[in-house]
Amino acid sequence: MSVVTEHLEQRGSAFELLVHRQAWTATDEARALGIDTGEVLKTLAVRTGPGYVLAVIPASRRLDLHLVRDALGDHQARLASEEELARDFPGYQVGALPPLGALLGSEVFIDPEVLEHDLVVVAAGSQTESVRIRTRELLAGEQVTTVPLIELADWGSDDLIRRRRAAQQELAGGWYPGL
Repeated sequence: MSVVTEHLEQRGSAFELLVHRQAWTATDEARALGIDTGEVLKTLAVRTGPGYVLAVIPASRRLDLHLVRDALGDHQARLASEEELARDFPGYQVGALPPLGALLGSEVFIDPEVLEHDLVVVAAGSQTESVRIRTRELLAGEQVTTVPLIELADWGSDDLIRRRRAAQQELAGGWYPGL
């Protein structure tokens, strides 16, 4: 049993453990499981002045570091290096951080697109284990900030403003689509 599955069990969360061939990235994880990359969540550790925040997006998308920096109000924020991840998250293999801020001692920032999925797959701390869980179960008991985090190369600025407003309304009203 991994630290992640033990944590989820202690919370009383229902989940399915998925064992697969070694996967270094969330995209590799989706391939190993034979599922769409949009169903797998990618958790990226972002280094800030005081520590780390976790940025969570669908594996099918790319993180927009400019949006992350804006959300944090920290224009020096950057992705953590593999060396930093190995040093500061020793119980987790590189590329296998779960989006569990309560477990990792980090704030969690989630792109609104994540909330559109009823079921998601997340890394379980190992490059050979994942967890399939309802989004509602995953977020239970977590301090989460919902804010646009993905690259929107093909989208106009009006849509970005609409997504930010929708995310702010979700936070204010506690409403999460699909939950």
